[in-house]
Amino acid sequence: MESLCKLSLGLPLFLLFAYVTWALLSVPPQTLSSWKFNRRALTLHQVAALRYEKPTLKPTLNPPQTPKPIKPVVRSHAQVIEAGLARARKAIKDAASNPNSSLINDPLFSPDPQIFRNPAAFHRSYLEMENRLKIFVYKEGEPPLVHDGPCKNIYTIEGRFIHELELGTSSFLTKKPEQAHLYFLPLSVTQMVTYLYKPLSYDLTPLKRFVSDYVSLISSRHPFWNASLGADHFFLSCHDWAPHVSRSNHNLYNTSIRVLCNANTSEGFNPSKDISLPEINLRTGELPAQLLTPADPRHPRPILAFFAGGLHGPIRPLLLQQWQSKDPDIKVYQYLPKGLNYYDLMSKSKYCLCPSGYEVASPRVVEAIHSGCVPVLISNSYVLPFSDVLRWEAFTVSLSLSEIPRVKEILEGIPEGEYQRLRENLGRVRRHFVLNQPAQRLDVFHMVMHSLWLRRLNLRMP
Repeated sequence: MESLCKLSLGLPLFLLFAYVTWALLSVPPQTLSSWKFNRRALTLHQVAALRYEKPTLKPTLNPPQTPKPIKPVVRSHAQVIEAGLARARKAIKDAASNPNSSLINDPLFSPDPQIFRNPAAFHRSYLEMENRLKIFVYKEGEPPLVHDGPCKNIYTIEGRFIHELELGTSSFLTKKPEQAHLYFLPLSVTQMVTYLYKPLSYDLTPLKRFVSDYVSLISSRHPFWNASLGADHFFLSCHDWAPHVSRSNHNLYNTSIRVLCNANTSEGFNPSKDISLPEINLRTGELPAQLLTPADPRHPRPILAFFAGGLHGPIRPLLLQQWQSKDPDIKVYQYLPKGLNYYDLMSKSKYCLCPSGYEVASPRVVEAIHSGCVPVLISNSYVLPFSDVLRWEAFTVSLSLSEIPRVKEILEGIPEGEYQRLRENLGRVRRHFVLNQPAQRLDVFHMVMHSLWLRRLNLRMP
């Protein structure tokens, strides 16, 4: 009986133990692993109930998502222009630092280090200009004060440049101002003097008022002047009074690019932004017949130095006082005697004296280059045209005012080999001072355009 009782008691305990064991084995291992973190006591009833729970496993990876489309970067016209200029600057810098790494294969270009400061850099810069530079010409205003200029006098280059941009088929022109690198104000100071100036009054107020009104007009109609305060705008004039007329607007004088024949630093010309324009006197609209073809190097030149010109300015009186009718080798005249031809005397002279008059520029410099007569520059404060790329010392001689009494001594002291080198270099630079119509590659028009291009490269727009 006692054994039956023990058996009856042990059987339920055995069944209970088996039940608990079965319950434990049926619990998922993830649940068991969580128990040791919960660290709480569970009753058998609770343990048994766990076998009915089906724990939800959280996915370890995020469900796949459809990628968002990448929006294209939209750049403004100004950003596109600045990006292109940045690439051009890099290309020019690479060419300047590695002149021997890229051979210049261009039949129209002579990479002569005696003429150019850095032939490889100039060549790369010129090509970049041809491929990129765009200019917008404002349409406001009416001829003859605007969109017109002289073509048959000492200020010829002023009218020719305006006509080349306005009437020609230049690849530099654009009709879309937002795509332009530079903006041209087609004003003619020479025409203003003809139509607005009262003779002998020396009153430039009407000219200044006209220029000021024109700038106000284009700045009110277009956003480009105000965006840069005129820094990417330029105007061009060969008249002596152009620097004074430009003072009519503060930004035109201080910020804009002024292309001037009267490139006098003592009168506010700033070489870092302004451009020196060669003065070319075409009385008939064309070069004189004696200057049309390059000078023959075998042609004899019995005259050591020659000058003929008006007695004005502070330098010429000193020259005439010192040398007029004083030496047969130094031909200096105020007025040419009858029977003598100005250009014939140039072609017979080794050196042509080029003193400044009232203004620093003189057409005599370009005439000397065309005649093969080495220019002797006598001037103060004159910034020579294209001096940012050309080595003027390679084809000219420069004298100070104090050296005027020693002109013959200095010129005779130049060795014959050096003189021949100067003459040969004149032939190399001649095409850069030819005023073609229509303009041709590397002529004076394109050299002016390249000077404008360099100023735009130096300008960083926001």
